[in-house]
Formats: sequence, C-alpha cells, structure tokens
Amino acid sequence: MLAATADAERPWTRAIRRGRVASLHGIGAPGRSDASGRALPRPASRGDTVVTFHPDLRAARFIPNVPASPRIIRAMRRAGARMQPPPAPDDVRIEEVTVPGPAGAPDVRVRLYRPVAAPIATTSADDATAPAPAPALLWIHGGGFVQGSPIQDEASSIGFVRALGITVAAPTYRLSPDVVAPAALEDAYAALTWLFRNAGDLGIDAERIAVGGASAGAGLAAGLVLLAHDRGEVRPAFQLLVYPMLDDRTVVRDDHDTTGVRIWSPALNRYGWTSYLGCEPGGADVSPYAAPARRDELAGLPPAWIGVGTLDLFHDEDVRHAERLNAAGVPTELVLVDGAFHGFDAIFRTRPVSRAFYEEQVSALRRALLD
Repeated sequence: MLAATADAERPWTRAIRRGRVASLHGIGAPGRSDASGRALPRPASRGDTVVTFHPDLRAARFIPNVPASPRIIRAMRRAGARMQPPPAPDDVRIEEVTVPGPAGAPDVRVRLYRPVAAPIATTSADDATAPAPAPALLWIHGGGFVQGSPIQDEASSIGFVRALGITVAAPTYRLSPDVVAPAALEDAYAALTWLFRNAGDLGIDAERIAVGGASAGAGLAAGLVLLAHDRGEVRPAFQLLVYPMLDDRTVVRDDHDTTGVRIWSPALNRYGWTSYLGCEPGGADVSPYAAPARRDELAGLPPAWIGVGTLDLFHDEDVRHAERLNAAGVPTELVLVDGAFHGFDAIFRTRPVSRAFYEEQVSALRRALLD
C-alpha cells in the first residue's frame, strides 16, 4: 500500500512511502520516524554511500548515466521527433493549433486536449442551457531546455482531461542551444495569453487556468507565473511543478552527493543550463525568469504544488523553493517520494509509486480548480 502523510512540523509537506507512513523532520535531516515513533534511516540521504531506491524502483540501479554531449542530445531530439502518439481515445478530442508567437518570433504550436463533451461557446450570454465553462491547464513539457515535445506527455495530458474534465494546452517551445533564454519562456507566455484571450471560445473559465510542467517544463512554468505576475496581463490560478528545474546554481555546488542520481545527471544539468542561458551557470547576472530560485520576492504568486523524489538532483532546490513560497504567504504543498530519482514516473510509469505520484497531481488540480 502506498500512502502520503503531512509533516508534523511542516503541514504542507507530505511523503509517499511504501507500507507505513513516515513523517519528515526538517530539510535534508536524517531524523525520521515510523508510525510508532521508531527512528528510520533516511533512504539515500545526502552523504550516504549506499543508495536505497524505493522498492518499486529497484531496477533503477541498472540505469547508466547518459553522457552529456551535443551528439547525444541531437540523437535524443531525432528520436523524440519520430515519436508518434497513440490514437486518441474516444472521449478525448486532440487537435493542433497555431497561435501568435512573441514579437519578432515564429508562431507557437499548441496541442489541445479536451473532453469530447467540452463546453462550446454560444452567441448568447443568456443561454441557460449552455454548459458552464471548465478549467484549463497549460502544460509545459520537460527535456532540460534542449529536447522534448508535448507528445512525450501525451498519456498524462489525456489522464488530466479524463480525470478532471478540463482542457490541457501543451505548447511546443523553441529549444536550446538553438535559442537562449528567454525564448522558451516567451513562447510559453504567448500560449498562456492566447489561452486567456480565447477562453470564451474554448469554453474555458479564465479564472481557473493553471500552469504546470515537469522538469525543465516545470521550471518554465515557475518562471511563467513570475512573468505573468510582473506584466499583469493574465493571472494563472495555480502552478503544478513536477520536479522543477529551478536553480542554475545547483551546477556549481561542491557539496552535493549525487550517488543515487539517475537519468538527469550533473553533467546533463550543466549542459542544459549552459545551453539555455547561453553562458556558464552560476554567474551573478542570471535572470530569475530563467532560474526562478533566484527570485527574491515571491509574494502574490498563485498557490503551488511541488513534487520531487529524494534522489532527484533537484531535490534540494525544489524543497527550498517550497519553503520560500510558503514563507512568502503563497500556499504551497510539497510531496516528497522516498527513494525516487528524476523522471522515475516516466521510466516506470505503471509502478504503484508512479501511479500514486500522478494521483497526487490530479488531486492537487482538483482541489485548486474544481473544489
């Protein structure tokens, strides 16, 4: 059985473990207890030499590190471009639309996922028979800023539509190193403003539009709410951040035990940030829109959900971001998955821990947009 429970000291922090539920005591601290109060070791804690993967993810010990090189990234891009989505289910309508891009930049392609019975706008505001507008989620794919497309998240996007009856809009943004920041963020902003401005025609409630993403896509989503807040044109209702890539300074840390890191390695992290920023990460002049962890003032942002594994390279920066959001008065829930690495839910999609992690995301969206 999988369960999640609140942290006794931080009620906005929850853990997904196998079997009994454990409370978390502090950030990065080894102190843990089970339901009876007995001490538990922190799985794969920073500084351990032996890695403890979640029981559902033990096969991860055989996953090799991927070299970080332009040749490898190009190969990954080609493989992604050949990825074909499965046929759309009968109850979900999928279409590609092209929306105006940022000034002086190409238009942005957006992949729309909608319930077949989605509300359709009517010409009469007094039509009492028209379905009520539904919420929407702008979902930004991951890929370290250097590869990926909405197709890779097709299953989860369809799942959100089916579970919640919402519209999911997934933009295809420009990738680095072909372009550098803020190109990808501006593409996402163009898609977001299009969604707001066309909410009526799409049967969407403009007061209930969330933004979200995974990995670099979640980093872009976090930057997007900053940009939307500062420009004041649109206001997202919620941010769903799945192991977000938030802080370029993680690249230059010298105190980071990465023994249990899988999939997204320190070398790939350096490559992704260098490609996106167009310069070496860790410098003084990096924009908070590119690296949201650098933002000093977080008050006034929409509520957030952040989920990350304890073996994820981004664990520390994600936990810190959740702490800072809550300290700034932004309601934020943090879900930690013991013994889980970056992208575990994509590699082992059908494992119970991955399903539980996805259900946490669905539940967070339901509370934010439907309750």
